[in-house]
Amino acid sequence: MGSWSLEALGQTFFKWGTDTSNAHVQPNGMYHYHGIPEGLVTKLSNGNKAMTLIGWAADGFPIYARYGYTVATDASSAIKVVTSSYRTKTTPDTNRPATTTTYAMGTFTQDYEYVAGLGDLDECNGRTGVTPEFPKGIYHYYATDTFPHLQRCVKGKL
Repeated sequence: MGSWSLEALGQTFFKWGTDTSNAHVQPNGMYHYHGIPEGLVTKLSNGNKAMTLIGWAADGFPIYARYGYTVATDASSAIKVVTSSYRTKTTPDTNRPATTTTYAMGTFTQDYEYVAGLGDLDECNGRTGVTPEFPKGIYHYYATDTFPHLQRCVKGKL
């Protein structure tokens, strides 16, 4: 594939063997996630649609799964599925492997672009707002149902 990075989720070219928690074991034996850890979320949330803290990013800020407040700064607002601000590009990049049924758009990381304001989240799949654990507000990340699924950068500042 050269410098083209395959996405583990959302493509059909290569089967990564991900389980129902969007994770798999690498050849070296390391188990890791490519998307929302569904089993963990179900256990922590008791199956409820609620903001669920699932971990901490490398910069020390919290990561939540899927649900957030409709108004980021208002804990009394409705809970909703937050959306990333990425979309599949309409035109393939130059030198991209041919777009066919084998390499459909969305097969590679490079097939996506960030569009500010398209969804609820910034380029690192985060936003500033209140959370159950931080009622005064904090920058926090989300694991989402669509690309990039899990954050690909960090930008939280204390």
